[in-house]
Amino acid sequence: MKVQSLVEIIGADFYTGVPDSQLKALCNYLMDTYGIDPHHHIIAANEGNCTALAAGYHLATGKVPVVYMQNSGEGNIINPLASLLNDKVYAIPMIFIVGWRGEPGIHDEPQHIYQGEVTTKLLEDMGVDYFVIGQDTTDDEVKAAMEKFRGRLDKGLDVALVIRKGALTDAPKVKYCNNNTMVREDIIKHIVAASGEDPIISTTGKASRELFETRVTNDQSHKYDFLTVGSMGHSSSIALGVALNKPNQRIWCVDGDGAVLMHMGSMAVLGANKPANLIHIVINNGAHETVGGMPTVASQIDLVAIAKACGYPNAVCVDSFDTLDRELENAKSRKELSLIEVKCSIGAREDLGRPTTTALENKQNFMEYINTL
Repeated sequence: MKVQSLVEIIGADFYTGVPDSQLKALCNYLMDTYGIDPHHHIIAANEGNCTALAAGYHLATGKVPVVYMQNSGEGNIINPLASLLNDKVYAIPMIFIVGWRGEPGIHDEPQHIYQGEVTTKLLEDMGVDYFVIGQDTTDDEVKAAMEKFRGRLDKGLDVALVIRKGALTDAPKVKYCNNNTMVREDIIKHIVAASGEDPIISTTGKASRELFETRVTNDQSHKYDFLTVGSMGHSSSIALGVALNKPNQRIWCVDGDGAVLMHMGSMAVLGANKPANLIHIVINNGAHETVGGMPTVASQIDLVAIAKACGYPNAVCVDSFDTLDRELENAKSRKELSLIEVKCSIGAREDLGRPTTTALENKQNFMEYINTL
């Protein structure tokens, strides 16, 4: 169905969420219609964040908000769903729009397979009535579902529209860009050159795909890298766990701005523990680029100041390859926890591939390697 028809049928005037490629049509529609507007549309740090934000909107206005997300974000909304929105607590009504990655029978990446299997079951377990929208779903069917939902929303209950692949069409074209000049894949090539045979833990999305392809281009083994294909926002915590238990081995974490924002509390834990053997690199393009390029708030905050406030002994920001190379060498030589924020452009190769090894093979090869260090 046309995305504008969906928005009109829903009839809400406030949306908040975390972008998803399956919902790109909706995200582009909202960006084209509202941009980032505190009264109509906010892209939040994580799905729990936007659920709480939407709850505040309801408390202030009495209206029903919409929260959009990839189905991987269901885990982040379980706590506010159960302990805040639920009708046994505050009975706060909300409409969730959930992109159904990994739907059974539809090929998808490994991190989406199990999540796809339990997407609707999680909604059922949380008492959220849902309606699935596919490519053949008509406007009248969605209208009927929303009419049914109105009665539940009036009682303070929550509902969801689950969006299958290709279900939403006619999205406006929105161009996402910034003024940075460094390309992420080239940044990763410089990190690989500096890291040598040190282990690297990389964040979910295109960064891990580009790291994998850089190893292929260099004719290097993939054993050096743990590719965090899911669990957005947790790669630095994985790196911390590895670094604390391999104190004599330097560990690198290649992170992204959207991932850092999603679970920024991990920076406080990193700063408190101060692993001297960890180098944390945040490639910041101010965008959720892997799922379409919608903006994050990372271009408006000072990550270096945040890292220092969290206890990182060293934190710098670079915007050229000369300074990047210098700071990579400085981080290697000082043997203290270091953060390097790298300002990055938006964009990737059209022919960017995906890892050809399975997630389990990646884990086994990485573990075998680090156990030799």
